[in-house]
Amino acid sequence: MSENWNSDLLSCCDDMKSCCYGLWCCPCLACTVSGLFGQNRCLPLCDICSPAVMSAFGIPLCVPPAGLALRVGIRQKYEIKGSLCKDIATSCICVWCSWCQLHRELKYRNHTPAVVNQSFSTTFSTNMLCANGEG
Repeated sequence: MSENWNSDLLSCCDDMKSCCYGLWCCPCLACTVSGLFGQNRCLPLCDICSPAVMSAFGIPLCVPPAGLALRVGIRQKYEIKGSLCKDIATSCICVWCSWCQLHRELKYRNHTPAVVNQSFSTTFSTNMLCANGEG
């Protein structure tokens, strides 16, 4: 069962914190995304230290390897619709928007709701009844 991304590529207004983080310090955001996905936080620095730095300025000379690898990994792990061709295009042309989208996606996916365990109260009540000779 394939899903869509939880936010569009250009949906920066959905999460202004991620958008501002990416705008003012995109390398920091990229390292955060890498860490949230369980990879080495320094992995995105490969993109900065390679010719892919030009793609950050809108000149797609080559595909940023770390950005593409993380995008594909996240898309496959969460079974998000898409293709490698779209991932390459997004990683080359919309670098900042791509990192912001990945950050929003991981924040959404890693948000775990609180779980209430009611077995303690049931067990406690049963034990109290047995201790009082009522059970």
